Amino acid sequence: MSSPKGVVVSWMVSRARAVPKRRASRPAASPPSTPPRPPQAIRTPTRPGSAPTLSRDYTASPTAGLYNICYVNAFQAQPGAAEEWGDLLLRDARGDIVYDEDWGEAILDVRTDSKRQRIAAKVNPWIDICASKGFQAVEPDNLDTFERTDLISEANAKAFIRLLSDHAHWKNLAIAQKNTLSFSTARQETGLDFAITEECGEWDECGDYTEGFGDNVIVIED
Repeated sequence: MSSPKGVVVSWMVSRARAVPKRRASRPAASPPSTPPRPPQAIRTPTRPGSAPTLSRDYTASPTAGLYNICYVNAFQAQPGAAEEWGDLLLRDARGDIVYDEDWGEAILDVRTDSKRQRIAAKVNPWIDICASKGFQAVEPDNLDTFERTDLISEANAKAFIRLLSDHAHWKNLAIAQKNTLSFSTARQETGLDFAITEECGEWDECGDYTEGFGDNVIVIED
């Protein structure tokens, strides 16, 4: 999915169906309660407080007075950037690069621990930038890439997002689960602190996200 340039989103504060909001102009609401404490060796993420919430690309800057979420494309290459990833791109049996056809993005190969570590070595510096700029949380996009190809498994995705979660927590950042409904009750495996869900109201899935995250769910509706 392409990067957001600066999107105000709102926290879901009840288990009721969310009221649809236009993506181009989303009203802001208070962020959720403090994310759960991460593993002992990792520092506690920044407390959100009571400010409105804004999601922006890691190349942008946070806005004072808001709870700022930093977007990174963690599981796919940005359009036109496939050559930057070399042998870390997912290839099919014929040796062709596998793409997310909806967004024209080459998919990263997170199937082995070695490649997950190497991809994390490229993504984690973006997370470092998020922390250095003063963002409070990070949003790794395309966690659900495994739903678009049979070559990547849920276990592969969980193992990779855990690497990013541990690093984000070390940088004192909360970290979001972007969509990926099936992971909502797997937080012990993923280390994720809150969810960002697109159109869960339309598909009557919001309650499934709150089952795992309580009120720590951001709802985006067209």
